[in-house]
Amino acid sequence: MNRHVILTCAVTGAGDTTAKNPHVPVTPQQIAGDCIAAAKAGASVAHIHVRDPETGAVSHSLNHFREVMERVREADTDIVMNITAGGGGDWIPDAEDPTRGGPGTDIQTPSERHAPVGELLPELCTLDCGSLNFGDMVYVNPADWLREHARLVRAAGVKPELECFDLGHVWFARQLQQEGLIDGDPLYQLCLGIPWGAEADTETMLAMRHKLPENAQWAAFGIGRQQMPMVAQAVLLGGHARVGLEDNLYLKKGVLATNAQLVEHATGLIENLGARVMTPAETRAHLALRDPNTAKVMGGEA
Repeated sequence: MNRHVILTCAVTGAGDTTAKNPHVPVTPQQIAGDCIAAAKAGASVAHIHVRDPETGAVSHSLNHFREVMERVREADTDIVMNITAGGGGDWIPDAEDPTRGGPGTDIQTPSERHAPVGELLPELCTLDCGSLNFGDMVYVNPADWLREHARLVRAAGVKPELECFDLGHVWFARQLQQEGLIDGDPLYQLCLGIPWGAEADTETMLAMRHKLPENAQWAAFGIGRQQMPMVAQAVLLGGHARVGLEDNLYLKKGVLATNAQLVEHATGLIENLGARVMTPAETRAHLALRDPNTAKVMGGEA
């Protein structure tokens, strides 16, 4: 098992969750506040999307990302920042002409997806490693787009978190590494329970873990009621973990959660297993990340 765990809090996501739980942060101020609250509760990393402050819908605004980053960096509570770079991939066929994207379709090029990362230089960013039937829509991410995106992330000096929603995504992430598009030891995130990707169970986590390169660091998460079981399973199998309102809205059945409460619950679970959560500083050293306070990579110059 892993006794030194990196715990990520995914604070808001992009899904239609704001009407289901009033604690889901919407404005840049609220999102930054939840990153700070998660850090105070013990999280190592905050993973962020941004939303339209007026509607709560997904946003790709560089200004919104910048405000969140500035508010968190100016706080006196440290946390590693992880910006999504997987937005703008949603495709929903039009009801009258299924060859075209209909309402809800939201497609960005790799350079558009990368823009907030390249401008704001977080320590981490996500790199979703393939296309997927994502519930009732299709998440679109062709192989050549991924190669282009990986080159942009590498050039920015940001470490990619390789998001794998199915076994084929693990395969392609290994291919990116073999092509020299991933620097250093790769960091994988096994994303479990999304219909219709990899299921959130032990067998699936093991199958995906067995396909990882020997030098890989990895984490996993489950959605909904599988969030905490997948935290425990990941730690027991040698990985890191993620919680947060992006993936799960409840502390327990019928009780809506906050991000800080989910972090506290996960931290207690990890400690009860005989492990501990790593601090942000330890996380940067462990993953060889840029330190935003010194503009250096831990262990070398940026």
